[in-house]
Order: sequence, then structure tokens, then C-alpha cells
Amino acid sequence: MSGNHALIFGASGISGWAITNALISGYPSPDSFTRITALTNRPLAPEAAQWPESHKLQVVSGLDLLSNQGQSGLEENMRSEIKGIGTVTHVFFFAYIFNADPAQEIAVNVELLKRAVTATDNLSKNLRFVVLPTGTKAYGVHLLDGFPFPQDRPLSESLSRIPEPYASQNFYYAQTDFLSSLSASKSWSWCEVRPDVVVGFVPNNNVYCLAQTLATYLSLYVNIEGKGATCAFPGTEKSWEILSNDSSQDIVAKFSIYASLHPEDCGGGQAFNVADNSTPSSWSVKWPIICDFFDLHGTPPPVGGSGPQPGQYLEEHLGEWRALEKEHGLQTGRVGNERSLGGFQYFIMTMFDFDRDLDMKKMHKAWGNHVEETDAKGAWWTAFERFRKAKIIP
Repeated sequence: MSGNHALIFGASGISGWAITNALISGYPSPDSFTRITALTNRPLAPEAAQWPESHKLQVVSGLDLLSNQGQSGLEENMRSEIKGIGTVTHVFFFAYIFNADPAQEIAVNVELLKRAVTATDNLSKNLRFVVLPTGTKAYGVHLLDGFPFPQDRPLSESLSRIPEPYASQNFYYAQTDFLSSLSASKSWSWCEVRPDVVVGFVPNNNVYCLAQTLATYLSLYVNIEGKGATCAFPGTEKSWEILSNDSSQDIVAKFSIYASLHPEDCGGGQAFNVADNSTPSSWSVKWPIICDFFDLHGTPPPVGGSGPQPGQYLEEHLGEWRALEKEHGLQTGRVGNERSLGGFQYFIMTMFDFDRDLDMKKMHKAWGNHVEETDAKGAWWTAFERFRKAKIIP
């Protein structure tokens, strides 16, 4: 056995869940990791987690990285709560706290990373690699009309940072600067993975999971409108055609794991775009495939308008959704509460109305003969099947 011990922060998130799932399932080989420790903020029951059973796995919930006990208190808690903390070799840091104030978002997320990695480094002399996710916000896609690289597509890791004042408001840069500084005197290395929209399953309600929003919406839509009904795209004619690269959670997870095991090729703080394949796609291709899973006919948006907005549709038919939950014995809490955010879906499917396709050459070169790819059906249908298996949708 390898003796490798993976520590996953944010293991109930979209990518953290998939990293844990891939490791339990034996990626890249059954003996690649001896121990897997999944850290979750909220308690996660096995039936909700939907991970395969494994003697390698321990799940630790409720560890507060920002405890007022400080760094020493965190390390004492990790020492007592995490079995084998001294054997951790690989950290996958997929924790995140949203804050609308850029300065606060930087402060809290750098502190999360600082405490987690510092604690692990202090507690385990075996640490070899840290994987940090960022995303296409590194290319300024969140600036919308101010997107700085429209002429530099496909977007490559070699592009410069976005211009000021936006660069100083981007917590990704602050996190990578911290890791670069901390690792300079250490024996371990690290890399940054940059997905675009991550398509996947989450065991707990997650407002940033587009697949969850669409899964609940389309499940309700077909229940009300009937199988074979048309379902217009909830974006605009412009966003219908834009090019981008989806990043399925399994591809993100597998490359993150592969990179962590190959520091000679992937370390040194390198950044890697991570996506399903090299060919960008559009909603005009993906929306019919997505709707087909639910026996619906996905169509373009009406001229000059948009299809129903998923969040609004769910709110307007909340009674029908509650009845659907009861009829099929579904998990509750995914619709009609403070952790339901239709605005995220609108941002991704409507406001992102410019091409932002990714250059995938660097990831594919690093992954070499082990490279894996999928398509829209593989990404979206896998996510929907997982939601169905977890009884989140009927």
C-alpha cells in the first residue's frame, strides 16, 4: 500500500464530494491512498453522502477553521478529531465562504486556507502536496461587460492577472500568493485547478450547484407540464449561443488527484484549466440534452425574451413541489428556503453572454495517457442520476 492519506476540506461541496468519491472508488488505483479523511461543515449521514462504503474513509464534521481558539486551538481539535492526522500526505482544499464585500471575502478565505494548511503542515511531517481550486474568475469572467480578455481566447493559464482595481479584489490571487509564500521553504508542493461551471451532485443543499437548480426545476416542470412538453431555455438569444467549457465534478476530481500524485509535472504552484474536453460548447447544444433526461423537449428562448426562470417557477409552484416530495419520499430542504438562490442560475445562464472558452492543452499534456474526457450528456446526466439516487428528485 502507498501510505498516502488524503485530507479533503469541503468534502460535501461539488468538487470535494467528487474527490472523496473518486478516492474511495480507487482512482487512480485501489492502492493509491491508504486513508481518506473527509471534512464537512454540516453532519453528513452515509445515506445522504452516497459514497461507497470503505474502511479507508473517516468523515469528520463540524471542525471550525475560524474558531476563536485560534491556530493552536484548531490544531488541538484536528489532533483529537482526525485519526492519523500525522500521516496526511495530500490536502485537497475545497472550502469556501461567500462574502459580497471583496475585502471581507479575501480576508475570510485566505484565513481559511492559512489555518488549514498551516495546521496540516504542523501536524503532519509527511505532507507532500496541496491542491487549491480557483476558477475562471481568475480570467475576470465575473466582470461581464468588463471581461478583459475577449481577444485572447481560448483562455490560457499564461494570461496575466486581470487589471486593477479588480485584481486586488480577487480572493483567488490572495490565496495563491499565500500558498506560494508558505510553500517556498517547505518540502511539499502545490497546484491550482481552474474549472469554469462545475457540473455535479451535492449531498447537502448548495446554492451554487447549477445542476441541483435545474434538476429540481425540470423535475417539477415535467410533473406539471407533462412528458414531451417543450421547455424554453431560461436565458437569452445571446447567451444561448456563447461558447464555454463545462467542468464535470468527476473530471475536476480525477485531475486534481492525478496532479497531486505527480508533483514533478504539476507542482510548483502551476495553474491548470480543468474541463471536460477541448471542444467548447453552447447552451444550444447542452439544453436539449439536459431536458431530454427529464423527457422534455428543450427549445431556444423565445425571440426577444426568455423561457421560465427556474427559481421563480419553483417558488410559484411550491405547493406542487411539496406534494412531489411527499409522493416520492424525497429529501426536503432543497426548494423554498434561504439556501435556495435562483439568482446564481440567472447569472450563469443569462448574464454570461460572451464567449469564455478554455485552452485545455496544458491539462491534457500533464495528464498524458491517463487523460479522461466526457461530454454534455456524460456530465449532466451523471449529476442528475446521482440526485435521483439520493432521492432529491423523483
